[in-house]
Amino acid sequence: MTTPDGATAPFTVLGIETSCDETAAAIVRRDPDGRGAIVAERIRAQVEAHAPYAGVVPEIAARAHVDILDFVVRETLDVAGFDLSDVDAIAATAGPGLIGGVMVGLTTAKALALVAEKPLYAINHLEGHVLTPRLTDAVDFPYLVLLVSGGHTQILLAEGVGCYRRLGTTIDDALGEAFDKVAKLLGLGFPGGPAVEHAAQTGTPERFNLPRPLSDRATADFSLSGLKTAIRQVAEGLEPVSDDDVADLCAAFQTTVADIVAERVDNALAMIEPPTALVAAGGVAANGAIRAALGDVAGDHALPLVLPPPRLCTDNAAMIAWAAAERHAIGLPSADLSVSPRPRWPLDDAAEPKLGAGKAGAKV
Repeated sequence: MTTPDGATAPFTVLGIETSCDETAAAIVRRDPDGRGAIVAERIRAQVEAHAPYAGVVPEIAARAHVDILDFVVRETLDVAGFDLSDVDAIAATAGPGLIGGVMVGLTTAKALALVAEKPLYAINHLEGHVLTPRLTDAVDFPYLVLLVSGGHTQILLAEGVGCYRRLGTTIDDALGEAFDKVAKLLGLGFPGGPAVEHAAQTGTPERFNLPRPLSDRATADFSLSGLKTAIRQVAEGLEPVSDDDVADLCAAFQTTVADIVAERVDNALAMIEPPTALVAAGGVAANGAIRAALGDVAGDHALPLVLPPPRLCTDNAAMIAWAAAERHAIGLPSADLSVSPRPRWPLDDAAEPKLGAGKAGAKV
């Protein structure tokens, strides 16, 4: 925004995130020089509600968002010492995600924007992840992003705000989904990623030789369903499976995944001019083995490795507010109140769909 004397003032956004099983709100400020700051944030997780099902149940998630989102927003404003009138805009995830949850957050944001007479920004959840390193580390474009979460596995070149080129994606399971399925298969509980990583700490990865799909191709795409199937077949052959077996399987799975990630990122770097940095984003980017593998790749290419704090790798509202502030800074328009939630919303609409498309649009 611009002050009466013509100087550019900080732009402050209230962001809302409800695309999966985190109910989150945050207030983020973007200064005229491009630096950002998180003024306040609150996240309510739903792990206990979904744990009995070893995965997120969309209906339960949506109801939980309805029950607590108003309180989370109010608490965030109180922590910041703000009234709604003190923010310059309202932002919410408009997709992709579990449609019930996305609807709750976007509808709430619309109501707040209407009552407070503030512009509304309908944000692509993936863009929030991709732009997070500009909030935490002021990374310059273009940078290479490995985006890995429960629903998405992609390698993207971030060329500018709103300008992303997909170099690779998964042709079947997302990486986080694979972690969750392996954890469920081995009886480790939910969420699967941390459970597998914890079990792998005492395991011997060399005990099992697992497949590395697509390793014979110079591609940045992923295929993870075969790896998950291999874990199941090995476990069935070992029955009854001991604690040591579980630890060794988890260690082998995690090591194999880290190797695959490193190879795919290396292939992606061969497709482009040297970027300014290698970035990891999304919940699975908090995994220590994957972070270490990316560190090796970055070192081989003499690139800085940017890893946002784990709390900003998982779903959060600060990234949604920041994405809105970034879009405002380059003059991209806010959304109309008629904007619709989207269960699918590829960040690179020009990329060829890998898993097809229907009425809801391309999945990836």
